[in-house]
Amino acid sequence: MNADIAALGLYRADSSLTGKLRRRLVRLADRRPAVRRPDRPMVTFAFDDTPASAVRRGAPILERRGVRGAYYFCAGLAGEDGHMGPYASCEDMQRVAEAGHEVGCHSYSHLDCGQASGAQIADDLDLNAALLSDWGVSRCLETFAYPYGDVGFAAKQEAGGRFVLSRALHHGLIEPGADLNQAPAVGIEGAHGETLARAWLARAAEKRAWLIQFTHGVDDAPTRFGTSADTLARLVDEALDRGFDVVGAAEGAARLGPPRLETPTATAIATLKVAA
Repeated sequence: MNADIAALGLYRADSSLTGKLRRRLVRLADRRPAVRRPDRPMVTFAFDDTPASAVRRGAPILERRGVRGAYYFCAGLAGEDGHMGPYASCEDMQRVAEAGHEVGCHSYSHLDCGQASGAQIADDLDLNAALLSDWGVSRCLETFAYPYGDVGFAAKQEAGGRFVLSRALHHGLIEPGADLNQAPAVGIEGAHGETLARAWLARAAEKRAWLIQFTHGVDDAPTRFGTSADTLARLVDEALDRGFDVVGAAEGAARLGPPRLETPTATAIATLKVAA
């Protein structure tokens, strides 16, 4: 069950009618609504897949400003080379944890959680947790980022039983009623990543809400999935200047909880089965 490194850069979401319906209907199932609004706006800076540059270039930017980020590791990618450059090694992961950053789960093999079975997902999450624990990186993974941002009913149910927050990739703010089992986020990536991120910071400040911003690598010449060190520094500085609390994802979920668990929406699941 090794990660298919080459496939990560070639991923295409399920564009079938069933896939499109699933992505709409899964938002109705296994919801865990946030129940409070923060006293001050909050922002989380998250790093997915975690190329080595996110640790070696990104972490010091946060640390110099007295804040920490959330790093979502796939143990199956550790030390490998990919389309975003080398991935974080075990030593990189240990360094992040020792510096006080949050370590989150991103599955072992960067699994497509939109189409995998419940058993596949459970096994993959178990393996990731076991290896990160064995490596001394984390003994308790509290939050999860769905690989590719895709979510299926089985994945959402499994993640909801394990994590205090599970994050997808659709844009939005976390306010009362937002689903902590399929939380929104805004990417700091691509040519217009900084402009988009700054616009969402302004919205979060205005609404006194929680914003999760994510990227992948942090490079001088970033890929379309990453950002530059200068951009990251400007965004962290702007958040602090606006009075944001910079928090880890687990801390943010704790501040907005305790969440209550809604039962899966049987109608949504039945509708998808009929469509299939």
